[in-house]
This record gives sequence, C-alpha cells and structure tokens, in this order.
Amino acid sequence: MAAPKKGRGPAGGQSRPGRALALILIAMVALTGGMFWSGHTTPRLGIDLAGGTSITLKAKAEPGQESAVNETNMNTAVGIIERRVNGLGVSEAEVQTQGAENIVVNIPRGTNEKQAREQVGTTAQLYFRPVLAVTSGAPAATPSAGTSGSPTPKPSSSASGATAGEKSATPTATASTQGRALTEALKAPSPTPTASSSAKPKATGTPQATPKPDPATAALQQKFTALNCLDPKQRAAAGQGVKATEPTVACGEDSPGVWSKYLLGPAEVNGKDVDDAKGVLDAQRGMWIVTMNFTDAGSKKFQSITSKLSQQADPQNRFAIVLDGDVVSAPSVRQTLSASAEISGNFNQQSAQDLGNILSYGALPLTFQTQSVDTVTAALGGDQLQAGILAGAIGLGLVIIYLVAYYRGLSLIAILSLGVSALLTYVLMALLGPAIGFALNLPAVCGAIVAIGITADSFIVYFERIRDELREGRTLRPAVERAWPRARRTILVSDFVSFLAAAVLFIVTVGKVKGFAFTLGLTTLLDIVVVFLFTKPVMTLLARTKFFGNGHKWSGLDPKRLGAKPPLRRTRRAHAPVDAKEA
Repeated sequence: MAAPKKGRGPAGGQSRPGRALALILIAMVALTGGMFWSGHTTPRLGIDLAGGTSITLKAKAEPGQESAVNETNMNTAVGIIERRVNGLGVSEAEVQTQGAENIVVNIPRGTNEKQAREQVGTTAQLYFRPVLAVTSGAPAATPSAGTSGSPTPKPSSSASGATAGEKSATPTATASTQGRALTEALKAPSPTPTASSSAKPKATGTPQATPKPDPATAALQQKFTALNCLDPKQRAAAGQGVKATEPTVACGEDSPGVWSKYLLGPAEVNGKDVDDAKGVLDAQRGMWIVTMNFTDAGSKKFQSITSKLSQQADPQNRFAIVLDGDVVSAPSVRQTLSASAEISGNFNQQSAQDLGNILSYGALPLTFQTQSVDTVTAALGGDQLQAGILAGAIGLGLVIIYLVAYYRGLSLIAILSLGVSALLTYVLMALLGPAIGFALNLPAVCGAIVAIGITADSFIVYFERIRDELREGRTLRPAVERAWPRARRTILVSDFVSFLAAAVLFIVTVGKVKGFAFTLGLTTLLDIVVVFLFTKPVMTLLARTKFFGNGHKWSGLDPKRLGAKPPLRRTRRAHAPVDAKEA
C-alpha cells in the first residue's frame, strides 16, 4: 500500500484556523469601533416602537381630469413625499399607497417630526405666480405704512453669485390707486403687468380715469379686498378650485401670527420646472440663501417672467412661490434670471433649508386632502417589544438548555457562536440606521428571533456530522475535517433557501413586513460568516485539546456514549501449508 504524501492535510481540512479567527476578530473590532465613532450606538426604532404620527392623504384630481388618479401618478407622489420627508432627516419614515387613492405616511417621533408633518400636509402642486398686489392680512381697505398689521419685508431675489440688495419695502397706496392698479393689472394682455401699468400715482398727481372692470375682474378684486388672512378658514379656502391659468388670491405668513394677502396672476412656472434647490450658507456674505436650478424648459419660462418683473416697481416686481394655496415666499426680482437663481434675505438655517426642500420636492402630479392625522404612542409597541424580547429570551434559554444537556462540552462552541452572531447583528443594525435609514420595528425583532433557530440549526448539522464520523471509528481530528465538507453543503443549501425566501418577501411586500424580510436576510448571511469564520476554526482548535481529542465524557464526543465502532485494523490472512510437490 502506498504511503500518504507528507505535508498534505485531511480532506476538507483547514490547516490554519487562526487566520479565519483573526479575520472575524478584526471585522468585529472595526464594526464596533465604527459604531461608537459614528455616535449611533443603538438601532433606530420604527413608529410602532418609538411612537410618532400617522397621516392619511386622499388623492384629488382637478375637475375633468379624474383619470389622473392612477397608479403611475400615485407612485410618483409617494416618491416625492418620501424624498420631501427624508430631506428633513427623517429617513425612517414610511410612505406607501393604501388602496387606489390613499397614501399613508408614518413619521416616527423625532426632532423633525413637526416640520415633517407640516410639509407632508402641503401636498398641492408648486407654482410661481407674479404678484399683482399685496397688503396686510386684515380686510382693511387702505393699509398704511407703519401700522401693526403691515407685512414684514420679504427676501429679495438676485442672480446666482450676485450680491443681494436692500429688502423690498412694504407697498403703500390709497384705496383709489390700489383699485386702479388691480384693474389695469388684471386687464393686461400678459399675466404679468407691463411697464406702462400704473402701479403708483404719477408725479403730477393728476387723477387717472379708472377703467370699468369686467365682472370677473370686479369679483376677484372684491374677493381680494374682503379676504381676511387672520381667519384660518378663509386662508384655507382662498385659492381652492382655481386653475393655474387663472389669477387668484392667497395668504402668506411673514412671521408667526403676521399675515399678508396677495393678488396673484396666472402661474408662469410650476414645480416641475425646478431641477434642484437647496438652502446653503454663503460664506462670503455670512448669510443663508436658497439656490435654485431650473430645467431647460423651466429656464426659458423663468427668464421670460423675470425679464418682465425686473422692469416693474414694488410689489409688481415680485413672484410668489405658492404651495397648497399659501405663499411660502415672495421675493422681488432685480434683474433677468435664467437657468439658476438665488433667494436671499432674512433666512436662518432652518427656514432656508425648509424652502429649498419645498422647491425641490414640491411638484406633485396630484392634489391631496388630509383625511386623518393620528398620534401613535410607543406604549403599545413597547409592551409588545418587551413581550417579544421575553419570548425570544425564553426560546434562547430553552435552546441553550437543550445544547448543554445533549451536546455538553460542544454547547460552549454553540453559545460562543450565538454570541458572535448577536453582536454582529446588533452592530450592523445600529450602523445601517443612519446609513440606509433602517428602522427596527416589531416585525424586524421577530426576524431576529427566528434567526436564532437558523443559526442553531447550522451548529447542529455540523456537530451531528462529526458524531457520525466518530461512530464510524475515527478519531476526533480527522472526524472534524471529514465532516466539514458534508456539513458545509447542507448549511449552504439551507441558508440559501432562507435567504431566497427573505429576498422574495422583501421585494413583493410593502410596509413593516419589509423589516422582517430584511432582518431575516441579514441574519442568514451572518450565519454563513459565523459558521465559516468562527465555528469551524474554533472546532478545529478544540479538537487538538485533550478534553475533546480524548473523548472526555463531558465533551459530548465520548465514543462509548455515541456507540462508536472499534477502530478498523488490518489482519494478515492465514495460508494453508503448501506441499512441496504441488509447489
């Protein structure tokens, strides 16, 4: 019989298990250090555990456009609302459709919850309308300068990179002058008043003949005069049912409790024409500004309107940014703008970023009506979490008791492997929160508990393969290496099936079930890492010890207890004597 070649290990052997252990130890130290360095030492909690707000929105189509409420537009609206909320840093918020015409937005409790609720509610389309007239929010016929109800000056607008000038002053006018300006502005052929429009009295003071307005103009002027922006009901109803191609009235809040009312021309630019917008700090001027970039089509429209507005006197040189019927900003135009622009003025960081967020994600294909706003407390979710953790702890305890009773010394390897898997799972959940917006909810906790069984199953498969080899009469060291290839195939097939189920569940489901699928898939991948880089190398090292190698009765590998066959020995066959003659 040929002698075995020297230097060749057993089939499927692992000659240097220390390398695998060093690799997983480095990974654990690096991930744990990254968790503490990032400052996120706990996983983010979902709305069912942390509490928060659940908002239900119902889609509404414009009159005669009922077919606009379709799957494509609803999915587009979901994406825009999700980006709008995530722009505030609430990246664990859930936005999903419910039925054919409802969208449910779940915002977990956090520092930006209030701002997110406000911006989710503003779900109408975004429009840029020229300002025809502006006055205080109360229905006074003649606003005067210096009164308590006068609006706060609005931010000014200038070309990107240019220095912003002084803030526009609040316009003042007599009742007759204001009425004449409104009439001429509304009768002008262009939506934006021309330079010849009488926005203010001539220097000579000669009274001008007031053109007789048509009924629609008179009705709009009367509506503007009677509008009381201090009344929430009138503010909400101001621009309802008005098309983008028609003039309208609207309200805008200059500061808390101080409102202005606006008479606005037809929309020249809409939110879809804005390519990008954001609030940034201008280091040279030491002030916060909002920068805007337009699409190719939007650049032409914006150039046209700013060319007209820059020739007008205040307030007719302003354009109002209107969202959900409210004027969120009304900057003045000092020069013709095109592909890019900036809005500067009395911004702070929060107001600049909020306006940039609205401009970036304000263009929804549908209008929405808020059906309900519910505050979700974390008490119920906390009780369920405690119950789930208790159930998981009981299950884990029973698994450990079974391992100790059945596998004895081998249970130490299983417990250590479960500990390594739990540590890696926790650290990755904490890191994935700020990285991809992963939020731990109740289904995700269930997925982590189910993973205990999957991980324990891998250990049991490997241990049973080793014990089968021992029953065949082999010693422990060759049994460990010969059992590994067979156990490895079984473990990989089992984990592949679990991961495939988790991937399919993650793709076809929506909402919180995705948390269960994601956690199940993550822990399944970690099971492979732990078994290959920790369990197998540790088993190889322990097989070299006397306690396990000699089959101690408490090692779980006692040949007598396993009913092992005696070692196979080769014997010489006895040959009968051969007669010399026969030979």
